[in-house]
Amino acid sequence: MVSTSTDISSLETPPRCYADFCLVPVGTGKLSVAEEVAAVQRLLKASGLKYTMHSAGTTVEGSWDEVMRAIGQAHTVVHQTGAQRIQTSMRVGTRTDKTQTAEDKVKRVEDILANGEK
Repeated sequence: MVSTSTDISSLETPPRCYADFCLVPVGTGKLSVAEEVAAVQRLLKASGLKYTMHSAGTTVEGSWDEVMRAIGQAHTVVHQTGAQRIQTSMRVGTRTDKTQTAEDKVKRVEDILANGEK
């Protein structure tokens, strides 16, 4: 049932999510963002959250609040490198029917491909 109440004080965030995000420092005068990406990866490692870096961003998994906090902290870390402006694009997924990791999602497609399923 969908609540139509305007009182959101007791509404909780999802227990688990994954977020694929790409954080881009703007106006640094540098073409490479490798140092900033490395700073974000160090932060995520320290967070204890499950994460996977890929060529166009990072997928991070955990509770909604933990994931959003880590992405916010990533902004802070990159601002500390001297970037005054950051633009981030993000896709976030949640499920209520089962627990599924990003790795599970990839494996499912790989299994279909390996089995020749259509």
